[in-house]
Amino acid sequence: MSESILSLQKAKIYQKDNLVLSNVNLDIKKGEFLYLIGKTGAGKSSFMKTLYADLPLVEGEGSIVDFDLASLKEKDIPFLRRKLGIVFQDFKLLIDRTINDNLMFVLKATGWKDKNSMQEKIDEVLDKVGMKTKGFKFPHQISGGEQQRVAIARALLNDPELILADEPTGNLDPQTSVEIMQVLRDINSNGKTILMATHDYALILKFPSKTLKLDQGKVFEVVQKSV
Repeated sequence: MSESILSLQKAKIYQKDNLVLSNVNLDIKKGEFLYLIGKTGAGKSSFMKTLYADLPLVEGEGSIVDFDLASLKEKDIPFLRRKLGIVFQDFKLLIDRTINDNLMFVLKATGWKDKNSMQEKIDEVLDKVGMKTKGFKFPHQISGGEQQRVAIARALLNDPELILADEPTGNLDPQTSVEIMQVLRDINSNGKTILMATHDYALILKFPSKTLKLDQGKVFEVVQKSV
């Protein structure tokens, strides 16, 4: 039986004092690719933020990459995030430094010391997303799609067990969105588990996979009809 990488039981997701989702029961296995869908305001971002401990899990049980979300201490949050790769809609690249230096910054911040190993790792992740020749450029010198490729490369730096992608194609045109999806599917086919929040139903039809829907404060799996 494949191992569970994310498990929630009777979890309640809060944004400050507002209950956003209740009675969330979920089990994601290693190697799966899942979509998280729902209308704007349904709680996708709050759900994601709870998984990477930006919001605390105050009720229910939750385990993610072997960390207990309910009893997670502040000091353990950086260690949890090292085992997660997080990809945001707005890339969150540092605009005052090159692509290489953006990735070097993350490696230094997460305890890497050896310069050669760091450069090898940067070359490896940029190669995986088709950006190996662009490391010398600054974010403003590359397209939105290329910036998102770099953001995905950054998420891969510490070999995460789970990648959380929060609307990764939200700021991209349809063709670029398809290219980014192909990058994510390639990463998934090499064994990485991915949970992707999206409202791009055309992408889901093009790349069907297990889908979780947030609706009226609940999370449930939807069965995709073949198109």
